[in-house]
This record gives sequence, C-alpha cells and structure tokens, in this order.
Amino acid sequence: MTDIEKTGVSILISVYNSEHTIENSVDSIINQTYNNLEILILDDGSTDNTLKILEKLSLKDNRVKLFSNKENLGLTKSLNVLIKYSTNNIIARHDADDISYPNRIESQLNFLLQNNLDVTYSRAIRNDTGNVVPRFSYYFPKKILINYKNPYVHGTMLAKKDAIELVGNYDEEFIYSQDYKLVHDMIKADLKIKIIKKPLYELNMFNNISSQKKEDQEYFAKLVRKKRK
Repeated sequence: MTDIEKTGVSILISVYNSEHTIENSVDSIINQTYNNLEILILDDGSTDNTLKILEKLSLKDNRVKLFSNKENLGLTKSLNVLIKYSTNNIIARHDADDISYPNRIESQLNFLLQNNLDVTYSRAIRNDTGNVVPRFSYYFPKKILINYKNPYVHGTMLAKKDAIELVGNYDEEFIYSQDYKLVHDMIKADLKIKIIKKPLYELNMFNNISSQKKEDQEYFAKLVRKKRK
C-alpha cells in the first residue's frame, strides 16, 4: 500500500428530502476507485423516504456511517456536525443530488498531496446544459475573482481538515452561500488552493438549492462580498 492509499478520506454528505436523487448520488461515492473512505451522511430531518433509502445504503456498504437530525438544522450547521464526526484529516464534500465521477477522489487526493495543497476543487458538468463550470472564470486569479463571485463548485471540495478548522469551519451565520463564505475565509488565510481543470463531477441544476433559494443565496453572497472590502 502506497502512502497515498494509506490516507483516509471522510466524505461529508448532508441530505434533506432527496428521495429521488440520493441513491444514485451515494452510489457514485461508494463506487469510487479510491476505497479508503468513510462516508458520513447526515439526514437533516427529512420528511420523505430519504432516511429509509439511506438506511438501506448503510447496510450495503459498511463505510457508510449514517446520522440523523431530529429537526432540520440547515446545511451549514449539518456540515459542521459532520466535520466533528469525521476521523480523517482529509475531508471531501459531495452534494446529495450530484454525481462524483468514479476517479474523482483518487484524482483530487493525488493532486492535493503531490502539490502540497490545503484545498482542491475540480470543474463540473452541468446536467441541464452539458456546459463545464466554472467556464471563463477558471482562468482568472482567485484573489480577484472572489470579490465578485464564488469561483468554485462546493460539492467538489477536497481539503485538509485542519485547514478548514483553521478558519473556524463553516460560518453558521451564513444559512446560504456558506460555501462562498468558507472559500473567502480560506483565501483570506492564504491557504494553498488549486482547481483541477478536468471535470470530475456532475452538477444537478434541476430544483436544486441554488434555483429554489436564489434570492436568499444572493443576499448572503452580497454579505460575503461586503466583507472583502
């Protein structure tokens, strides 16, 4: 076993009422080419069949560790709970309605360790248009781009746990755009962040949180941009 193969990765998935997407989404993590994983899934008070599906998935693979909130806490607080539960110093995000390509974790972990990074992201393919994101913003310096938009796809984040803890984890004042606030804090802390050019992720754009809560997302995004000034 190589040094990279000895490196455990904790996958963080918070899910709420995602009965139509959660099984395929989690299967994309279970079927990764990289096996040294713990898959931490927190059901955030779902009122549909999500929890039943998750219970079935936890029996399918013993790497799946299932947790449940009695009431809906929201994504920000739920992710902080999962960070506390994680036992590895490498953390990867994955959203409950997205798909990670089979070599995603292996590729990102190699990229992180070989380049001595704190955080890495990848590009993604939108499932509505087939376009790669980020598109043109990929080529701009992140310290400039962060003043105008979040330059990264949150679900593709793979990072050292101590780097996330260095900036105080997710800011729980940010109910939405918590990913933008986190990367803002990491850039401000001069952490080493790079994005892989190759898409390793399929991003769901149908009835996702960005479309359902667009105004709320933009409100909190403006707060992040205000903090940059």
